Amino acid sequence: MQVARLRAKFDPRVLSRYDIKALIRTGSFSKFVRMEQKTTKKPFAIKVMETRMREGREACESEFSILWWVSYHYIVQLLEIFETQDQVYMVMELATGGEFFDGLISQGYFTEQDAVRILHMVGDGMRYLNALKITHRDLKPENLLCYHPGAESKFFITDFGCNSGNKSGDCTVRMLCGTPEIASEILLRKPYTSAVDMWAFGLITYVLLCRFLPFDGESHMRIYRTILKGKYNYRGDPWPTISLKEGLNRLLILEAKHQVSAGQALDHPWVLMTTGSSMKNIRVISQNFMRRASPQPQSPRSAQSSK
Repeated sequence: MQVARLRAKFDPRVLSRYDIKALIRTGSFSKFVRMEQKTTKKPFAIKVMETRMREGREACESEFSILWWVSYHYIVQLLEIFETQDQVYMVMELATGGEFFDGLISQGYFTEQDAVRILHMVGDGMRYLNALKITHRDLKPENLLCYHPGAESKFFITDFGCNSGNKSGDCTVRMLCGTPEIASEILLRKPYTSAVDMWAFGLITYVLLCRFLPFDGESHMRIYRTILKGKYNYRGDPWPTISLKEGLNRLLILEAKHQVSAGQALDHPWVLMTTGSSMKNIRVISQNFMRRASPQPQSPRSAQSSK
């Protein structure tokens, strides 16, 4: 019945080329639908964006202006587009492994070396975007997708609906955009650059290793205050055995001018390491991700970071 309802609302041009298989998820101005190309039987995802309202139209224009222009193996690929008066259909690569944490939990275990592999893919994608003067602005675990289930899957960056689309030499923007865990420049509504993506990269690295967000609070305002004060900590497992703390400090730093670039982050000794991690890290990190799959209380209050 769900497929029948979707088919009734789809543009005939899309249905002539693709069969609807299932609704993947819905958003404020969009929905993702799993499709199958009729001739090749290959699976794809179609993002249906509602453009009646100004917000949906701007998000659509923003995402289209980026994805139609970029091509990189760690960036979701836009393959085809259909447009009507009130909707835009974007045919994209299908990620069958789910979101960032879904892919990790499905492995059943997780090592420090796995973290290195994933961060290298995300960092490489960011380096490509930064070289093109593109700022994602809403980089977070939910916008990293696992291409297929399994430990060897690639991850790619998605959801550019919050992007300025600015590909000129100056990618400084002012728009307040993103999740509660966003860089201080955005919170203060200051002009900012792609350095905000590196701040988000630091946040993803922190969450990847210990499950918890570095900045905690019972409300958005409390989270904002801890971000603006730069308060976070390296307490408990697995931090005593992780050598990346100095690198994280340079990613989660308040002053953008002192922040490392994507290329510098990828050259960090921890990211370049080739040896595996200890069994302690494998056990602790795996348990943290498994616990994340069930409801959990708020993490302990943050304390001042060790710089």
